[in-house]
Amino acid sequence: MVFFAEAQILTPVKWKIELTDPASAEKEVRFTATAERGWHVYDTDLPDGGPIPTGFTFESLKGAELVGKPAASVAPVTVHDEMFDMDVRWYAGTVTFTQKILITDIKKFKLTGEVEFMACNDEMCLPPERVRFAFDRNHLKNGIPAGIESETPDLPDLAATEPDSALPEIEEETPPEVFADPRPAVVASRQPASRSVLTGQLALWTPVIDELKVFGDPTAKAMDTSWLYIFWAGFLGGLIALLTPCVWPMIPMTVGFFLKRNRKRSKAIREATLYGLSIIVIYLTLGLLITGLFGAGALNDLSTSAIFNILFFLLLILFAVSFFGAFEFALPASWTSRMDAKADTLSGVWSIFFMAFTLTLVSFSCTGPIIGTLLVEAASGGNVLWPAIGMAGFALALAIPFALFAVFPHLMHSLPKSGGWLNSVKVVLAFLELALALKFLSVADLAYGWRILDREVFLTLWIVLFALLGCYLLGKIRFRHDGEERYVSVPRLFMAVVSFAFAVYMIPGLWGAPLKAISAFAPPLYTQDFSLYENDVRAVFDDYETGMAHAEKVRKPVLIDFSGYGCVNCRKMEAAVWTDPRVKALLEEKFVLISLMVDDREKLPQSVAVEENGKTRTLKTVGDKWSYLQRYRFGANAQPFYVILDAAGKPLSPSYAYSEDVAGYVQFLENGLKNYK
Repeated sequence: MVFFAEAQILTPVKWKIELTDPASAEKEVRFTATAERGWHVYDTDLPDGGPIPTGFTFESLKGAELVGKPAASVAPVTVHDEMFDMDVRWYAGTVTFTQKILITDIKKFKLTGEVEFMACNDEMCLPPERVRFAFDRNHLKNGIPAGIESETPDLPDLAATEPDSALPEIEEETPPEVFADPRPAVVASRQPASRSVLTGQLALWTPVIDELKVFGDPTAKAMDTSWLYIFWAGFLGGLIALLTPCVWPMIPMTVGFFLKRNRKRSKAIREATLYGLSIIVIYLTLGLLITGLFGAGALNDLSTSAIFNILFFLLLILFAVSFFGAFEFALPASWTSRMDAKADTLSGVWSIFFMAFTLTLVSFSCTGPIIGTLLVEAASGGNVLWPAIGMAGFALALAIPFALFAVFPHLMHSLPKSGGWLNSVKVVLAFLELALALKFLSVADLAYGWRILDREVFLTLWIVLFALLGCYLLGKIRFRHDGEERYVSVPRLFMAVVSFAFAVYMIPGLWGAPLKAISAFAPPLYTQDFSLYENDVRAVFDDYETGMAHAEKVRKPVLIDFSGYGCVNCRKMEAAVWTDPRVKALLEEKFVLISLMVDDREKLPQSVAVEENGKTRTLKTVGDKWSYLQRYRFGANAQPFYVILDAAGKPLSPSYAYSEDVAGYVQFLENGLKNYK
């Protein structure tokens, strides 16, 4: 579907319309179109089902007769248009169409009409446009040509080229209905629009943010909860990074460095605290820099891009292979050496900052996968601050031990010494990275509909990985850097039990069990080729307008589910809430359920440019369209996002965001039903 707004229409084609006035009774109306470089207009006679041909409508003709049809000054270019799958003819540059007329009564002469045309280039087509023209007897005097020039596509200036020329009064034409569309302001479309489709759908795109506020919409509260989730996810990632071989040995080394520099304990504490703050500043700056350069929206687009997800999949595989001991993956030693030397030559605050920056570089080979995963997860929420918030949590967890052990240096004696256990941590992380890598490949697979990593394939690989991890923890598998294990420690035994138990837990999922514990990571149930489970809920409609039309026909309220293939919380809601018998019954019997995937990478039949926050953005995919609908109409950009509407598109209750409270979700649905009735 395409939407228009008068103020945003491009005008790559200018028309000049003039009436010649030779001494004879036969005159000519010349329609000259000048297209900008790369643009063209179509011929006057094209097959049905193709683009809109250039047409000339003579609405009023008095005191004259038409002689023949408009003739072009140059031959058209004939090409096969793949978009329309037919041979079409067009004119690029400048072309003049000439229509001859024979004056029969100069006193009564009056001619009005319009030119309809469509401008296209190799990438897009603009909606059909009209240019009006009008001439009367005042344009036929002294043999001086008179005419008009069009600067706008809908209502051009009707003034004659001669300042003394007087035009007849023309009743102002109301612009087509589509130009008053309150929906996205369209600049260009890939294909011509169908006006019949547009005119009946205006209400479905009108913003209802104020109506939701009347209900006390909880969207802002949900966003606050998401910020906390991102922060604690970053904090947990920082704690995991502490246990890696790249970071753990740095704790006693760095704290010892500060204690040796300062005999006074109070000064050592201040500098160690400053060191911790420097770590936070560095990682926080990194988060802000990434979102500043790309923006959360761009990162969100990347998070469902096939190329990005496959590259991140390969990157995690590379890190995992490195952690298994195949090779060492680290930044060039010269970088860290230079940073160390710089720290030694500086004094005060700058030396401490450079020491913190050295830690960041040294630990990159271990923290890189954690940071990258965190940034992708944070950016997928669409909020510009989330990557920075996640990095702040990560840096805080990483910085706390350095400041803590500087204040209480005797605690370092109780720390486990670096040794074989750190290599075991690397191997465990390698298995986890392999499992996580499959998640990124799954996102690309779902978004593009490749179906190479369906749910049972994904689960099979995870079962094998966690079974192998259990074998490793029991000492049945050894890698190059592993030491000799004479016995299995109690912690390793318990971790092996957990790993084996997790692998066994996933086995029923091969036959369709919901596996709520991993619903956030595994592909959705509908990708399962063979399933004995019949309690899952699937949306009947994945198109907004089609679902709304059906709701009007069956007289039911609508539940809009803004979701995403890469949305972790969406899978949790589907597995933990939608499978509840009460929720399932309501969704299937009382509502028309429409699921709109905001990261669907299927190309739209036509690209749509919209005006948003003072900037022009092009919607190219189905996901772009649904994402814009969520932002423009409902004022939200996080998923999952649920809103109940009547068949006319009016909200019936406040929206609902991520919460695994089944009772709360049932109440949300029942309130919508009550208001509908």
